Amino acid sequence: MASEEELFASVDALLEEEPQLPPPAERARLREAAGITQARLAVALKTSTQTVKNYENGRSEPKSPRLEAYQRLLKGWAAKYPARTSSSAAPAPVVAPQPEVPETFTGSAAPEQAEVAAPVQAPAALAAPERPARSATSRRPAAKKAAAPAVDPRFPHGPLAVLDGDGSAYGAGGIVLDCPATTIPELVEWTLRESGLGAAKLNRYGKDSDPLIVLTAAAAVKLGLPERLEGHEQRRSLRLPEDHPVVKQVTKAKWQLTQRGFGPWARIYRKAQGRDRQCVQLAILSWDALDERSWPGVADMEPADIARVLGVYATRVITPRGSTAVSGLELMTALRPPTKAVQDPATGNWVSGHNAGSLGTEPMDPAPPEATPEHPVVVNSGWTGGFLNEEAYQWVRPVNTLTDEESLLPFAVGLDLNTAFLAAAARLVVGLSAPDHFHAPAFNPKIPGSWLADLSHIDLDPRLPSPFTPDGSRPTGPAWYQTHTLAYAQELGHDVHPTEAYLRRETGAYLDPWHDRLKNAYVDTLADLGVTKDLTDVEFLAAMEQHKQNDPALAAVLSAIKATVKGGVGKLRERPQGKSYKEGETWPALSRPTWRPDIRAAVISKARVNMHRKLNNMAKMTGLYPLAVLSDCVVYPSPGESPLDFLPYAASGKPQPGAFRLGPTPGLAKLEGVRSMLWAVDLMEQGLNPARHIKGGDAVLDEGE
Repeated sequence: MASEEELFASVDALLEEEPQLPPPAERARLREAAGITQARLAVALKTSTQTVKNYENGRSEPKSPRLEAYQRLLKGWAAKYPARTSSSAAPAPVVAPQPEVPETFTGSAAPEQAEVAAPVQAPAALAAPERPARSATSRRPAAKKAAAPAVDPRFPHGPLAVLDGDGSAYGAGGIVLDCPATTIPELVEWTLRESGLGAAKLNRYGKDSDPLIVLTAAAAVKLGLPERLEGHEQRRSLRLPEDHPVVKQVTKAKWQLTQRGFGPWARIYRKAQGRDRQCVQLAILSWDALDERSWPGVADMEPADIARVLGVYATRVITPRGSTAVSGLELMTALRPPTKAVQDPATGNWVSGHNAGSLGTEPMDPAPPEATPEHPVVVNSGWTGGFLNEEAYQWVRPVNTLTDEESLLPFAVGLDLNTAFLAAAARLVVGLSAPDHFHAPAFNPKIPGSWLADLSHIDLDPRLPSPFTPDGSRPTGPAWYQTHTLAYAQELGHDVHPTEAYLRRETGAYLDPWHDRLKNAYVDTLADLGVTKDLTDVEFLAAMEQHKQNDPALAAVLSAIKATVKGGVGKLRERPQGKSYKEGETWPALSRPTWRPDIRAAVISKARVNMHRKLNNMAKMTGLYPLAVLSDCVVYPSPGESPLDFLPYAASGKPQPGAFRLGPTPGLAKLEGVRSMLWAVDLMEQGLNPARHIKGGDAVLDEGE
């Protein structure tokens, strides 16, 4: 006979077992008796409609903590609607039978999803009697919250999910899906068939964004991938070998990989069937898919927090398809699709035609001075006429130009222009057609292109950088300039007489929608962090000191938006990568219509001109001259540690127009750092740029992946 100790041990083992659910058929009966649809239950459990179906047909079981919440709900329903035990028993009090919502309909979940966006901490919310469940057959539209974004019924669970090793897929808005996949092909099938992930197109002529699945290290290992991707190549160049078991699984399941292969950002696809795309984007966190420079701290966050960061970015910018540089370039195409449907006048059929204002579908050779030295256009033609050198500022003021008064000022203050290159893209007219060559043309500031002119005769104040060269030095002879640079020379009162030019006849503000979307994303994210347009300058500086601590997740989104701007512009002139490249060969980036070094030059030229204009106005208004300029950061000597001590203000207290101003809008300045004047002068004497040490040295527009 068993002892008391053995019996108690057996009973305790039973108590420690996971809670048991009723049979699948009983789960469905209880839900139907309560008048709740599968879609409504899915929203309450923070999962997908398909997962609820799986619970009710026995294909899968919930996991903790959803298991306990589901059990509590079913127990509550069982008490209200007990099953009939015999024909003579009283019928259970069920609601009038109602037609079930079709399985493919998910629109009813949309308004509810916004209302339950906060993660469920306790299952009590599921059984709260104060708020009866809404009937599945109600024709009355649910009350809409003014702040809730519209949810596309095709993608009820948002644009992306972060998959962890236990099969939980964390989506935007706090939703958690159950993913049963154990291989990459199964994951792709689940994503396209059951997940409800994706995003609507950004332009009527564009394409919907493919769903993104982000894999944690545990999820990657579970799916057969190595936890780390090691090799001698640069991290962004690493790929799984073609004979890797996962790559073979993908091929055997008749899926394809893009030419980039299976790397940190892998795209898996099949040929589209009609208008339905079959493509899933993967990002592997432990393979450094999220660069720390663009996404600070995100890779180390919990999966739900990563989903929040990427979800906000996807909603405000675009669903990531690679690095922020890649996403910046993809956003240009998504907002300006190359084609649209047009009617063939001869046949009456609808065919694909050119979308006016876009860059089209075919790559375009640059003019020789706009290309890079290794470009086939240069190598094959033997071009020796020089190149366009429109780059961001990297200038240090000569120490011998400092006055005694400046040297006695105790502080050096750095002002960082908010997304200066984004501000330069606003209303920027660029070329849309191929360049034409002209000899001795009359300069026209309204025509985008590259001009050969001599500006070496222009004498400017040595306490300011020259607006015509990136290093701020005076030009020494004829050189190629972008239209904005020559137009600014005219603005300063000098005649310009180009001897040669490569100009484009068809023009347009190609980057306008790109600028507008990124500006809104930047300003809205700053506002969420407490930095709004209605703040005074004092309040603005206080808010900027705290905004990163207020919400590190949103601060990471802000960093990613800024990186998207710089990376997207830099990607317009992506150079060849890899040690095996030889001059004169083509490289993959040249096959893109968005390989446009002339557009990159136009953005940088306008940004540099805008910077010099403010520097010039500041000197006229305050008598102050900068110590150094690096990209979009300028360092000034100051009598105090705040920019309020030297920025120009009118008698009314308002900032003077034309000079630097504080504020969250792109093009306005924020305080980047404060250092002593002696420290800045010491760096200058060593030939170093104080702005680099204040700002961290991100002057180069990323041309990489």
